[in-house]
Amino acid sequence: MPSDEQVLVIPTRVLVDAGLFQGLCRDLERYLPIVLDPHHFSFEPRGHAEEDPSLKQLIPYVILKHDDLVFHYRRGQGAGEKRLRALRSVGIGGHINPIDHASGEHPYRQGMLREVTEEVLLETGYRESILGFINDDATPVGQVHLGIVHVFELDAPNATRREADLVDSGFAPVAQLYAEKAEFETWSQFVLEDLARTK
Repeated sequence: MPSDEQVLVIPTRVLVDAGLFQGLCRDLERYLPIVLDPHHFSFEPRGHAEEDPSLKQLIPYVILKHDDLVFHYRRGQGAGEKRLRALRSVGIGGHINPIDHASGEHPYRQGMLREVTEEVLLETGYRESILGFINDDATPVGQVHLGIVHVFELDAPNATRREADLVDSGFAPVAQLYAEKAEFETWSQFVLEDLARTK
């Protein structure tokens, strides 16, 4: 990971002031306006942000879903976050960079769409919604990241990987993935638990 890559962060105190939570939180009304308020945004060198718990890097975490089927993959050895390599995931996404601010659109949304386009090829229509937020202060990775979980409800299960480090990718039923959740990164475990409970 290039330590000088500029990544979008918010102060952790913004989350603390709103009410710190652990795991997946669906309270969009409470957190969405605060977390995505550009007044809280800044770009910091990634090397610094990864070591500073007073900052939360905003990460879009996009779930590709068709009925009961969910897109999943394993992170390859070239994955940017070495602490997550070889773990399975159901989330597509990554860091928001200054280039996402250049168009004048909301940098978070631009970055989310860029990440999806870079990582997968979607050959179907979809409906987009936000499921909630993931905060996991129990792990070193989680302490410096805040996930925003998006769901793309696909018209058909037509998504294939573009990114070489998304290996063993495909669609599988929620129940199957939930049964295998120990193989997944923590954020994906939170999502699978939620999907299994609400399906």
